Amino acid sequence: MELALKESGIIMRSGLTERVLNRCGDAGNLGYSFFVWASKQPSYRHSYDVYKAMIRILGKMRHFGAVWALLEEMRKENPQLISLELFIILMRRFASSRMVKKAIEVLDEMPKYGCEPDEYAFGCLLDALCKNGSVKEAAVLFGEMKYRFTPGIKHFTSLLYGWCREGKLMEAKHVLVQMREAGFEPDIVVYNNLLSGYARAQKMGDAYDLLKEMKRKGCEPNAASYTTLIQALCSREKMEEAARILLEMHRTNCEADGVTYTTLISGFCKCGKLDNAYKLLDRMIQLGHTPCTTTYLHIMLAHEKEEELEECLELIKEMKKIGCVPDISIYNVVIRLACKLADIKEGVELWNQMEVSGLSLGLDSFVIMIHGLIEHDHLVEACDYFKEMVGRGLLSAPNYGTLKDLLNSLLRAEKLEMAKDVWNCIVTKGCDLNVFAWTIWIHALFSNGHVKEACSYCLDMMDADVMPQPDTFAKLMRGLRKLYNRQIAAEITEKVRKMAADRQITFKMYKRRGLS
Repeated sequence: MELALKESGIIMRSGLTERVLNRCGDAGNLGYSFFVWASKQPSYRHSYDVYKAMIRILGKMRHFGAVWALLEEMRKENPQLISLELFIILMRRFASSRMVKKAIEVLDEMPKYGCEPDEYAFGCLLDALCKNGSVKEAAVLFGEMKYRFTPGIKHFTSLLYGWCREGKLMEAKHVLVQMREAGFEPDIVVYNNLLSGYARAQKMGDAYDLLKEMKRKGCEPNAASYTTLIQALCSREKMEEAARILLEMHRTNCEADGVTYTTLISGFCKCGKLDNAYKLLDRMIQLGHTPCTTTYLHIMLAHEKEEELEECLELIKEMKKIGCVPDISIYNVVIRLACKLADIKEGVELWNQMEVSGLSLGLDSFVIMIHGLIEHDHLVEACDYFKEMVGRGLLSAPNYGTLKDLLNSLLRAEKLEMAKDVWNCIVTKGCDLNVFAWTIWIHALFSNGHVKEACSYCLDMMDADVMPQPDTFAKLMRGLRKLYNRQIAAEITEKVRKMAADRQITFKMYKRRGLS
């Protein structure tokens, strides 16, 4: 990549770097490579927004060591760019990874970088923990820190939300008592969280009583309040009752918003009542609410379930007419359906539309397209899309299933050279090849009768300092015995024995499986 960038003649500036990073999507490693390359360009220095974008990417990839290294670099070279927001991003990423202690440690590390934590930072930490299933830890932390940071209504609201999300309504009510004792009366956000808690617990009677209490206390329910109830009813397929809530909103002059209509449309779609969904969509537009892509996505998914491709294509046209630009999720659904129905030409056309629209194609789109092509034996095209996916830096361990399906399909179709070409693409593009990637390739070769090639790549694997798994070793030994090829068997055995000794692990499990 560095060579291509060098030859491009690009003149670097912060705005360009930030846009490139924000478009990287799932290709975080490529983003980091570009970030490092940009830092070496003459007369260029990273801006605050560039550092922030890079920290977001590294946090999403869970490369937390690299985030701390970047903050350390900023402290030495650009201390004026360090801000509270950067640490909040890091807290949220730790919390979303359920690394509670690490998230809390961020609060303690901040002063080292000249950034003192305040009530706002503490509130963001509580919020992140509560939204990511760590409300118990958040409650303990709140108790420990309430004398260091003065509790505000947002702190209490975060805890209440967390308990309601976990279905712990008694704990949520206790937070409500604490809030009132601290001098805070519940606002619309607090009441809506409680409504959500009752709805999640399917205590609709309590939810309706709370709605009445809100009105009595002068806290009029808003669209979010009613939408919470509609969502709960839709999840239980009580569509008539959900529709009555919408009528109640009109009766009380509470204007339904786009989210309300989308929630009800989603409910009708999941129940297979597409006619009702379309009527509601028309009414929504007539009342001046512009549907969003999520609104259309629910209808698309209902059509996909019924394998109605033409209806999906018509809906995309309607979206464009009203200025609602289809996003990646919309295209993914329709491409998946087109491939399922063996209309590969339409799938490719939709893919081209995505690219022309300037959408940043992510991993999901490639996986859908590749699997669709494999299913209908369009293996040459599947290889092309796979190589493009690798070229964009999107191949990672979680999607090795796609690699496995493609290699096995090629080998079953007796296309050994094409399979080798796919593997070479992965190797030459600098992908991080772990033992699982090698195992997929070697097992695919072995399972399709290419024992010698499997052994050859096993030797390459060990030359790359990756040790084969015991079952891989066992397969190869069995295959070599059938071929009476003792020389390669001895070479592989000796290498495995040496690697086991270097790693201080026993060779017995290999010997037991492969040599017995």
